[in-house]
Amino acid sequence: MTAEQLISFARGAPSLDIVDIDGLKAAAGRAFDADPAGITGYGTSVGYPPLRKWIADKHGVGVDQVLVTNGSLQADAFLFAHLIRPGDAVVVERPTYDRTLLNLQQQGSEVHPVTIQPDGIDTDELGKLLESGVRPKLAHIIPNFQNPAGVTLSLEKRRALLDLATEYDFTIFEDDPYADIRFRGEPLPSMLSLDERGSVVHASSFTKTVCPGVRVGYLVGPAPLIADIAKEATNLYISPGMVAQAIVHQFCVSGDIDRSIRTVSGALGERAVALASALREHIPDVRFTEPNGGYFLWIELPQNVHVDRLVPAATERGVTVVKGSDFLVEGGQHALRLAYSGVTVDQIDEGVRRLADAVRAVRD
Repeated sequence: MTAEQLISFARGAPSLDIVDIDGLKAAAGRAFDADPAGITGYGTSVGYPPLRKWIADKHGVGVDQVLVTNGSLQADAFLFAHLIRPGDAVVVERPTYDRTLLNLQQQGSEVHPVTIQPDGIDTDELGKLLESGVRPKLAHIIPNFQNPAGVTLSLEKRRALLDLATEYDFTIFEDDPYADIRFRGEPLPSMLSLDERGSVVHASSFTKTVCPGVRVGYLVGPAPLIADIAKEATNLYISPGMVAQAIVHQFCVSGDIDRSIRTVSGALGERAVALASALREHIPDVRFTEPNGGYFLWIELPQNVHVDRLVPAATERGVTVVKGSDFLVEGGQHALRLAYSGVTVDQIDEGVRRLADAVRAVRD
């Protein structure tokens, strides 16, 4: 099987055909023309000041509430390192992003997974966990087009989470890199925008709306928290990459980002529909919630299909997928995460055919 023949549902990254290369090249030229001194120097640990202000304006917060980082995963890492000590309780969604789980486990936290439903985390289950005496320092929530489950947290549950955070005094970490990649339905307000008590720290990224290579993410939170994390960032790297952040800033202020979002959302909407249709046709006994946006679709397979056997069988047939067990503390042996962002509509049907063949081959 040659590299050209491989069909990958494994990685949540846009295919090259939907990245605005020309727009990025033009933005880079404008960045160097507009501010050569600002982007070739060390800069500040809080990020490139004009981009920091653009983000603050986008979210309706003060500039001192924003920290621009090298990707949103670093924003996550900064927050976890600052807030969490070994033994601290942390609530996560079940399933959740695999690197979040890894980072929290490396911090020595006590992870409490709470079930995800088609409209987001089960807030009743979370309420019972809190009533039982668990006192989390943090609840990590991916509210829009969740990675890996693809589901969106309802407005009712957003409000319920904020109420629980107030009652039990924990921070909601709203990890929200997919919000703008919506191809169906109406956008919901962020928990950051609904928060009246300083309970929410919000993170996002330009990875999904511009391109992964820029590695620009950010945190929005209470100004004292952001100031403390900025000091830690100074000690770690002096400043993040000013060149990348200045390019993103020019891409945003020119309006190119709006066109990019339309392009990416349109393409991914077509791909998500094609993937759901192919699954229904070729593997009719799988279960899934069709996403309204984002990059991922989570499928639950019959109990006689084990992913430890399925994944290598799929790879042999030239299709790559990610095991559901990677996204859970325990379980997930009969589930897969499928990313439709990096495959064209033409590739999707063939990829699912190959996956269906692998499923047939490994059924007990």
